[in-house]
Amino acid sequence: MEGMFDHLQYWHWWILGLLLLILEIFSPAAFFMWMGIGAGLTGLILFFVPGLSWETQFIFFAILSIVSITAARLWLRRNPIKSDQPLLNLRGDELVGKVFIVESPIVNGSGRVRVGESNWKVEGPDCEAGASVRVVAADAAILKVEPV
Repeated sequence: MEGMFDHLQYWHWWILGLLLLILEIFSPAAFFMWMGIGAGLTGLILFFVPGLSWETQFIFFAILSIVSITAARLWLRRNPIKSDQPLLNLRGDELVGKVFIVESPIVNGSGRVRVGESNWKVEGPDCEAGASVRVVAADAAILKVEPV
């Protein structure tokens, strides 16, 4: 009785690798790409050694995927990606150093400032509404301020 995987060819692995690379485009993290490389390398091995059993092919795929993921993580840890906008997704950190007007007075260390079209909770010394404050730090969605 023949199994479903008994007739795997090198091009099956290359198609799987391509599909994983396409899936990478829609995923938020670089993960499927490395599995796609593992599938592509498995296809390359099968191209040169065509008689491998499907079990051996899957073992190669698993090992090559793990090796490529680990190698990528180690390489990226040593060579982080540099950005011209390192604070792009850190909205609070982008506001550090900027001056804003207190919208709702800071009482007992807590108040609100208007930033563009939104309001942000602030913590700092007590201030009246209308006073100017400078953002000195950001902690999640709370800005730490000091009077200007």
